[in-house]
Amino acid sequence: MTDKTQPAAVAFERGSNQSGMRAHNERVVLSMIRRHGALAKAEIARLSGLSAQTVSVIMRALEADGLLVRGEPLRGKVGQPSIPMGLAPGGAYFLGLKIGRRSADLVLTNFLGKVISRVHLTYRHPEPDATVKFALDAVAQLSGQLTSGERARIAGLGIAMPFQIWDWARALGVHGEAMEIWRDRDIRAEIAAKFDFPVYLQNDASCACGAELVFGDAEVPRNFLYFYIGYFIGGGVVLNGSLYTGLSGNAGALGSMPVPAPGDGGGQLIDVASLSVIERLLEEGGKDPQTLWETPASWSIDADLLDQWINGAAPGLAHAISAASSVLDFEAVMIDGWIPEDLRARLVERTRAVLYKVNLAGITPPEIREGTIGPDARALGAASLPLSERFLMDRNAFQSA
Repeated sequence: MTDKTQPAAVAFERGSNQSGMRAHNERVVLSMIRRHGALAKAEIARLSGLSAQTVSVIMRALEADGLLVRGEPLRGKVGQPSIPMGLAPGGAYFLGLKIGRRSADLVLTNFLGKVISRVHLTYRHPEPDATVKFALDAVAQLSGQLTSGERARIAGLGIAMPFQIWDWARALGVHGEAMEIWRDRDIRAEIAAKFDFPVYLQNDASCACGAELVFGDAEVPRNFLYFYIGYFIGGGVVLNGSLYTGLSGNAGALGSMPVPAPGDGGGQLIDVASLSVIERLLEEGGKDPQTLWETPASWSIDADLLDQWINGAAPGLAHAISAASSVLDFEAVMIDGWIPEDLRARLVERTRAVLYKVNLAGITPPEIREGTIGPDARALGAASLPLSERFLMDRNAFQSA
């Protein structure tokens, strides 16, 4: 679809007029409105292929369920004014738990994906018992801020965490035994046993990528490569508008991609483009790296140190982008992370400049963009897991593991 005035991605949003398809068609309508904003019934009918009568029935039902709200009538055309329908902020609530290597967050979001409140915890490394306790206490704290009616609309909790977290003990600077205990723990099942609502689990970088699909810009490309910079850099692969997670749920493990580095065999992208590099540089300079894990807004780091990090990260990213682009023809690459916006902008600009110097013969270079979600991408992506499963059209965009 080339008309700029029309939604760019509606191929998967086609509805059905067959009986027994109400749930399917409700997902179609909710997905359209989430992606494109408030829409009138006639516009939804035109874009989805549903009959006007079917759309009317669906819209009335969704409004009665408290999921949609009426906007101001649009006047100025012949006939009755059209009334756009938008998502009701209080239509549903979702919880997102991010378990990182240096910190954990639990956020409460409304139906629009707006973070209502949060609880944050930092640590030297994550421990299963402490993580479960943090999750249970934080859910009680955040849900306690809602009314009884609002609590009844909590649709689920998503968990974003690194898969095979026990493999990275040495990189975290802890003994292997401290992380090995994660191997036999089913953190999702342990937390799910305490609640009536469903609980989902997904790789943290994949969740961050998923947040772009659910809450990001309406003009998000149909095919893109995604990098999220946390303690270790990770990523995601989006094909035809869906997050591709692979057989093990770990597709897009871009941090493990080999990149040029001094020494035999080179290195991996995590060695040059992760926040662990900044942490190490701070420690080597006698500085406390704790502020790295509180919030990016609190960073107070010497500009020369950040320049040193960018000068190492950008070439690694450019190499990874060129290598990935030789396998799949991505429209764009998006870079986001647990970093301040100005640092993200500088990293993207520098990566773009380095990529132009790489030999790309036979490869169409993708557009390199900044991510649109920011530091909360992993937690918001976790919250989007129950949202996607319950309310959105592309149920396979997120596959719980």
